[in-house]
Amino acid sequence: MARIHSLTRRDDAPAMLVQVTDSHLFGEAGTAMLGVDTDASLRAVLRQIEADGRHPDLLLATGDLSQDGEAASYQRFASILSEAPALDRACVRCLPGNHDLPAVMRQELAQWSAPVTDVGAWRVVTLDTTVPGSNAGHLPASQLDMLEAALAEAPGRHTLVAMHHNPMQIDSHWHDTMMIDNPQALFKLLAHWPQARVLLWGHVHHEFDRRRHNLRMLATPSTCFQFSIRDGKHVVDNMAPGYRWLKLYQDGSMATGVRRVQDALWQPTLAAADKARAA
Repeated sequence: MARIHSLTRRDDAPAMLVQVTDSHLFGEAGTAMLGVDTDASLRAVLRQIEADGRHPDLLLATGDLSQDGEAASYQRFASILSEAPALDRACVRCLPGNHDLPAVMRQELAQWSAPVTDVGAWRVVTLDTTVPGSNAGHLPASQLDMLEAALAEAPGRHTLVAMHHNPMQIDSHWHDTMMIDNPQALFKLLAHWPQARVLLWGHVHHEFDRRRHNLRMLATPSTCFQFSIRDGKHVVDNMAPGYRWLKLYQDGSMATGVRRVQDALWQPTLAAADKARAA
């Protein structure tokens, strides 16, 4: 069982979590992907968190922090987060996505890579669903065993499970070949542990909210470009980037929502990117 990190809170205070995902930073600062400067868009999302008055206890970065796996991209990710006033008291936890190099991420962000964290009445478990050389996901026995141990060790704690790849089809009109390939193993395990309340992921660059028995299943927009399904095709969407907030209560209930970067914070970012491309 991995060492458990605990964040101290008053017993009756809800925990505030913020999820950011799929920032796709590059080794070289200011690099654009699909027309978006991914450094600038991440900063815009962090400014939106501040404008919304969020001061999270825990920030979850759910994969594809980097597009190219370069050490410099993780160093800059850490630097950008450290500059954000809204995160001055936040503990950060990150997990790898299919574009990350997990070993490099864990080396550069070692202090943020602990897989089990207790905050208030909740336990947060982060899973690695990456497969070397593939964009698809898989949960190996080692990760399932770690999750089960974390659940068994604290049956009285409500639990949120976070990972990168989606465990189910997001749209019935599009066959997703890049989700995890063994979702039933995960759902079978979670069905044995009723304290598992939330399953959270990134990867899809899209907002998603659905229930499966006692489990709330959530996906969140990227901090850069967005995807959607139209006419059975996977297409880039022009919606603004965003983040998810989650308020986790002592009794196991929760409130959550997605906030996208508002025009006052987003349009200057787009204008600056256009100017840089024209230069």
